[in-house]
Amino acid sequence: MNEPTSVQIINGPDGKPAFVVIPYEEYIAQRRLDEDLIPHDVVSRMVDGATAIRAWREHLGLTQTEVADRMGITQSAYAQQESSSRPRKATRERIAKALGIAQDQLSI
Repeated sequence: MNEPTSVQIINGPDGKPAFVVIPYEEYIAQRRLDEDLIPHDVVSRMVDGATAIRAWREHLGLTQTEVADRMGITQSAYAQQESSSRPRKATRERIAKALGIAQDQLSI
């Protein structure tokens, strides 16, 4: 039962598990897996009719003006890109960078 493990559990003052320590490599690997996931909120917004770009922007709590400023374009130019159902790959890449997400997360 006392097999070696790379995971450490730290109990709180009440004696119940409060923290888990894992090796850094495992943490990084898990973060990479999480980067590919689409949050439920984004999917729900898309089911309700929003484009993937709009769903992500709203999920992140950003305005069109804030994203446009990050891209160095006007709000109206951004609004046109956001409403497109199939934006070009280069456009998706620029928007993903401005939103701080992976480009693949806009290709759903």
